Amino acid sequence: MSHHKKMVLPLLDGALLRPALRDTFFKLGLRAQLKNPVMFVVYLGSILCSVLWVQALLGHGQAPAWLTGSIAVWLWFTVLFANFAEALAEGRSKAQAASLKGLQKSTWAKKLATPQRYGAEFAMVESFDLRRDDVVLVQHGDVIPCDGEVIEGIASVDESAITGESAPVIRESGGDFSSVTGGTRVLSDWIVVRISVNPGETFIDRMIAMVEGAKRRKTPNEVALTILLLALTLIFLLVTVTLLPFSAYSVNAAGSGEVVSLPVLIALLVCLIPTTIGGLLSAIGVAGMSRLMAANVIATSGRAVEAAGDVDVLLLDKTGTITFGNRQASAFVAAAGVSQATLAEAAWLASLADDTPEGKSIVVLAQRLTDGAGGHLDDDAKVGRTLLADLHAGLTPAGASFVPFTAQSRMSGINLDGRHIRKGAADAIRRHIEALGGSVPRSLLQQVDTIASRGSTPLVVAEGAQVLGVVELKDVVKPGIRERFAQLRQMGIKTVMITGDNRLTAAAIAAEAGVDDFLAEATPENKLAMIRDYQARGQLVAMTGDGTNDAPALAQADVAVAMNSGTQAAREAANMVDLDSSPTKLIEVVEIGKQMLMTRGALTTFSLANDVAKYFAIIPAAFAVTYPQLNALNVMQLASPASALLSAVIFNALIIIALIPLALKGVRYRALGAAELLRRNLLLYGVGGLLLPFAGIKLIDMLLSLLGLV
Repeated sequence: MSHHKKMVLPLLDGALLRPALRDTFFKLGLRAQLKNPVMFVVYLGSILCSVLWVQALLGHGQAPAWLTGSIAVWLWFTVLFANFAEALAEGRSKAQAASLKGLQKSTWAKKLATPQRYGAEFAMVESFDLRRDDVVLVQHGDVIPCDGEVIEGIASVDESAITGESAPVIRESGGDFSSVTGGTRVLSDWIVVRISVNPGETFIDRMIAMVEGAKRRKTPNEVALTILLLALTLIFLLVTVTLLPFSAYSVNAAGSGEVVSLPVLIALLVCLIPTTIGGLLSAIGVAGMSRLMAANVIATSGRAVEAAGDVDVLLLDKTGTITFGNRQASAFVAAAGVSQATLAEAAWLASLADDTPEGKSIVVLAQRLTDGAGGHLDDDAKVGRTLLADLHAGLTPAGASFVPFTAQSRMSGINLDGRHIRKGAADAIRRHIEALGGSVPRSLLQQVDTIASRGSTPLVVAEGAQVLGVVELKDVVKPGIRERFAQLRQMGIKTVMITGDNRLTAAAIAAEAGVDDFLAEATPENKLAMIRDYQARGQLVAMTGDGTNDAPALAQADVAVAMNSGTQAAREAANMVDLDSSPTKLIEVVEIGKQMLMTRGALTTFSLANDVAKYFAIIPAAFAVTYPQLNALNVMQLASPASALLSAVIFNALIIIALIPLALKGVRYRALGAAELLRRNLLLYGVGGLLLPFAGIKLIDMLLSLLGLV
């Protein structure tokens, strides 16, 4: 049973609000404000307005003291609300980081002396004193002191502190399951671990550094948007600065009216520049990283999160992602002149020592067949009474010697009383039989192709130089995966299935699953070549992997998700690590990346549309005395110029606090194409952003008038 420790705190949780409120005021420092150019302008305007308010109180103000003071207060609120949005987003990330820091405890390690073997003497040292290439012994009950690779032994390891999975995992030397993480605990047996990192470079250290929002680096798209917002801010700053001498010239020329006051110009500038998106931009990025962490994925690169939202091609492993991965024997197909019972008996014998799910399923299917035959299998098979009893009891026959499966031979089997039975891939069995002077019938090869074309895996069984038939292994495509791929296609994302199966099997499963393309008989070299080919066409590629042989392709991919259960090489090559080791997580990562881009785009659209509406409120108010003709733009019929000015500034501040939940939770993800998303955003956030300020500013104006404040 799985228990995921996902840090998803409620938005109004006291554990988040208290530190966020404290950090809101800490962020008022000059260095912190300089990081956000748009809000820095508001920050300077708040300071200047505060100074002008003091002057007004002393009788030297350009505008009434109550108006200047009110503008100053709401400008400070605007800055504080923007700080609060960022602090709240960072607070969620810091809460996640705090839980990870709890894993960073100094433990005692058994550092081995030469020779570096299990029986060698060891010295007790603190884990923080270990360095790369040191070798330690970890026994039952010990905490693994640092990240490393198992070089000897096998052990059951509790990784729940990292992954949230309560079920222990097996870690052993060699293969794809030799990587161990510091802070996890050995439950049984022992392992010898070679340390692979220095202090401060561990997996948990990298996790903490990325999770803490304060250390998050801006992504390229975020930098580009910041430059755009800065350009708009500079344009409106220049416009506002020129309005003061222009207003003075108009008053002098006309001989009447009033020069626009400095507090009014500051309020105008703040309402003109894109303060809404400027105040929420950082919070959106931090919240995106936090949502990724909530999905138990650690990004070692902020660029990767953003790239995930722009991915064009997904490379997905067949086993465990598209199919369940537990191939089961579903049928025995006997060769011409061979009974099904003979084939079943031979397949059963060849699978007795096979501990794989496939081997066990063959034994079960053979037992089920004999049960269905009423125990009369020996009438038409070579099995004797004792052997038949062993079959039903699931026992290994006496005097049997087993031939284990190897990557070179690609087959396994049994030697029993002069009988040599083998099962394996069709080409491997063909070479085996030809070496013995026999041949594989053409009709059987056709059966192999037929089974492969159905998406199943054919396993050929032979005794000596005679082929007995084929066992059909079926791997079931996951329900709903075809619809998921259809959604990705609608979003313009191409899906490619990667498998070690032959082309016929791969083609059948690809057709059933609904993927756009497939790579059969995949090797590290052709995975890498495929990624480079797509990238050469200007497309962004995402893939997932867990083995050392996946490392080159992971390093090449734009978005690379490594399984936490995989090798150290895979984790170091990738720019994301999935703590759950779920092959389907890549699709979720892409959705989170797209959601972050959708949220940023939606709020940018809303902010710019919002500003257009505010112009109708504040421009007539600012220049009504100098240019009475501008009253025609007062479509909201606001009570007075002072009320219009203050209502716009108040709305400008309050809209930031109102949009914080949307910035942190993100816009609801929808699997739609870019054109459809653009239409929806323009309709909902463009038109909504245009209309909402009219209603909001008018409502505030009515409230101020009702309270007699203007």
